[in-house]
Amino acid sequence: MYRFLLTPRWWGLNVFLALSVPFCLVMGSWQLSRFEDRVDTQRRYDRLAEQGVREDAEPLAALLPVTKQTSGRMAEAEGRYDPGHEFLVPDRSLGDDRGSYVLTMLRTDDGSALPVVRGWLPGTPDPAEVPPAPTGEVRVTGALQASEHGGATGLPAGQLGTISAAALVNLVPYDVQDVWITVQDARAPLKPVPPAAAKGSGLDMKAFQNLGYTAEWFVFAGFVVFMWFRFFRREVEVARDAELGLIPETPPNPRGPEERPASRGAAERSAVPGPPA
Repeated sequence: MYRFLLTPRWWGLNVFLALSVPFCLVMGSWQLSRFEDRVDTQRRYDRLAEQGVREDAEPLAALLPVTKQTSGRMAEAEGRYDPGHEFLVPDRSLGDDRGSYVLTMLRTDDGSALPVVRGWLPGTPDPAEVPPAPTGEVRVTGALQASEHGGATGLPAGQLGTISAAALVNLVPYDVQDVWITVQDARAPLKPVPPAAAKGSGLDMKAFQNLGYTAEWFVFAGFVVFMWFRFFRREVEVARDAELGLIPETPPNPRGPEERPASRGAAERSAVPGPPA
């Protein structure tokens, strides 16, 4: 009954099934893992923002260059704050409030500087009222962030639109690292700035697209199995009917028995008119 499975047609169907189903499952699992990575990253940012959970800090150099995996990780660096190069980064939100970041350059032992967001102040703070940075040699621990792009331009002196080496290159007399950290234990009245999710790593529309693609690949796998089973059941029914004699080997001609065409000679003779009566 199942001899039809050895026909070339069914060999093609079986090979297609054996290749397409694992492929769909692998692709679906990959899309699901990407969504789970985004969920884990978002949870880590939420813990830092809402509960103040601390991770073990790692040396800054060990986390460079910044990637989606290292962005938001706790990094530590040693150096001295440069109060002569401190900036306000306006129009930054913390929850539902608007205010400014307080950014101070940290001179490290290698001669370069690391931008450090020491905290956030509401409204438009007076630079003279900003709490001073600690003096002397300090060890700073904060969440690592990648450089920003774009931002406001034409700001007054002492203000910065974006936090990046490109924005600071003409404002400070030394090399600036193209990353920044945000201190999580800011001193009052400064409020700590929680790390923002790296682009393409949080629960945005792209993340839910990954979840949708996961469902699509699993549906494709189920559809292939369903269609193979449907074709298989149909072939089994046809084979069973043939064994029971319900399907004749030679189907009858609905137009009736075929008539043999007359030979050419007979056709010519029939075309010659006979003698008149």
